[in-house]
Amino acid sequence: MKLKITFSILGIISTLISFAQESKGITTAANSFNNWTNFKPASTEYNEPTHILSGIIDKDMTLSNKNTYLLLGVVYIKNANLTIEPGTIIRGDQKTCGTLVITRGAKILAEGLETNPIVFTSNKDGYSRKPGDWGGIILLGNAPINKINGMSFLDFNLDSSMCQYGGKNPDDNSGILKHVRIEYSGRKLNELKELNGLSLAGVGKQTVLSNIQISYSNDDSFECYGGDVNLDQLISYRCTDDDFDFTQGAQCTISNSIAIRYPYNSDFSGSRCFEIDSYDKLENADLNKKSTQITANNITLINMESNNQGLVRESIFIKKDSNLTLTNSVISGFAPFILMGKDIEPIAENLSKINFNNLLINNCKGSFESEEKNLTNELTNWYLNNSVLEFKNLANSELFMDANSKNKPDFRIRLNNNVVSNH
Repeated sequence: MKLKITFSILGIISTLISFAQESKGITTAANSFNNWTNFKPASTEYNEPTHILSGIIDKDMTLSNKNTYLLLGVVYIKNANLTIEPGTIIRGDQKTCGTLVITRGAKILAEGLETNPIVFTSNKDGYSRKPGDWGGIILLGNAPINKINGMSFLDFNLDSSMCQYGGKNPDDNSGILKHVRIEYSGRKLNELKELNGLSLAGVGKQTVLSNIQISYSNDDSFECYGGDVNLDQLISYRCTDDDFDFTQGAQCTISNSIAIRYPYNSDFSGSRCFEIDSYDKLENADLNKKSTQITANNITLINMESNNQGLVRESIFIKKDSNLTLTNSVISGFAPFILMGKDIEPIAENLSKINFNNLLINNCKGSFESEEKNLTNELTNWYLNNSVLEFKNLANSELFMDANSKNKPDFRIRLNNNVVSNH
């Protein structure tokens, strides 16, 4: 009888250990990227456009997967639903900076399938495609932002009457983006302004944002300007600037998502996987409203740099008055793991807003640093004593299942590398 009980206890312990082993980083099922993603979009041939989308669309429209569409200039969806069938291809025009704007009150219903995704891509051919060939996708909603008066407009050389965002409804619904790819977006408008792959401005939590891959964006892949959103199974691949950028009091839960950085696709000014702040400009902020709050679970952030090129630096940059909780995640190949703004003094009131639990920090040159260098030691001591962290120095081939595959990389961690902590 004792033997049976012993075996039962061992079985429970084994199950718990197995669960813990599987809990860090992305937890997608094996081969779940195989059908809807594309890590070599330059070699993919798409049909020539047969239909043009332009101007203001103010009546419900459905895009058929029997056609290929050209985004010509800025296309506004106003007081209408844009439904896109699985497998539909939409190509952004390079000359006119094709851009899709879903205005407040309108919806995009783009629900692809794992075996038949929806693709937004460049109108250029094959290997002539480059980051910034076209604009990107902009969703504007009625969820709260923390700017004065609770409203703003995106300064992307758009029609100011059509690009307002913000409101009082955290449950606002801008539609669905699921099993969608966005490739070669992020057109540079001037020296200081580029469009993002996907801009989410005042977007509410009833909007479905899942299984989205953004590749070769010339600016950020995903940027949230305020709003209240749930993000799941996102992939940012080879973007030029930040993979995930949050500002203006964004309330966001992001899970099971990955940023894959390559140094030759990074901006010399500094590019990060996460950039988190609460205000675009402090003088424009309503300090009585919520500051940015990011809850991130099962995240993998990886720098594929192999020759110390140095163009990828910290994985996360966080500024004063912002909140971050990062759990069950893997961060590999950065210098350092996190950089904190110079205004974040190392006192409990500030540091308790930034929490880390069950993290695997691999091959990072430094862990916790401040822009104010003399604060770095205090930061490090605080988090080593108030976090559950594991430090390793493994090659990508040792840590991940198959990080070097050109077609379908597998960034789940090898289970035997998630058992023993060095701290």
